Amino acid sequence: MTKLSVNINKLATLRNARGGNNPDLVKAALDCERFGTQGITVHPRPDERHIRYQDVLDLKPVLSTEFNIEGRPDERFMRLVEEVRPAQATLVPDGPDAITSNAGWDTLTHQHYLQDIIRQLKRWDVRTSIFVDADERMVEGAAETGTDRIELYTEPYAQLYPSNPAQAVAPFVKAAERAKALGLGLNAGHDLDLHNLKFLQEQIPYLMEVSIGHALICDALYFGLENTIQLYLRQLNSSV
Repeated sequence: MTKLSVNINKLATLRNARGGNNPDLVKAALDCERFGTQGITVHPRPDERHIRYQDVLDLKPVLSTEFNIEGRPDERFMRLVEEVRPAQATLVPDGPDAITSNAGWDTLTHQHYLQDIIRQLKRWDVRTSIFVDADERMVEGAAETGTDRIELYTEPYAQLYPSNPAQAVAPFVKAAERAKALGLGLNAGHDLDLHNLKFLQEQIPYLMEVSIGHALICDALYFGLENTIQLYLRQLNSSV
């Protein structure tokens, strides 16, 4: 079964637009768990424009599902991970000014850097995942870092899916098969939604986890948060 981890960054963006604590991020995360999600994802950025570092500290003691912290592994991020010890740390190559994640790591160029980061994370007993493009060379480079998993960056799949689903998914299937052969766990995320998620999961049935935020929160405006989470879970598991 592919797990659903809800990225709650957009809820934090809404809260920050007016100040105060509405919506209450901790309550929203607990509601997501109560409604069936198997994980919570956050991506704190240096300017704290959505998730604040304090949010991460507030969430850790109350969550009962897997906690996934995404981010570029700079000094502040690593201090946060050391303190929180989430189930998983997903390493992304975003610069400080990036609006959203828009590319995977070049795992060949940055291999030694990633190896050092991953060794430290494993000393803290934190599962590691590296954000990568659907490129078999990058998957192979990721395997050399010692990471536990990779997360496939799925925006190119989502963009092409409406016009040509088979062509859209083909490089992702190849990358996934290479990851599986190398013993890497497999996650996926970025621009996955109710239209394209089921097809991806059917083509890569051993996908372990998807992280979905923007589309899911947008859908919740129309369908409600509880119903939306159930709709996403049905895309991943027909028995739900």
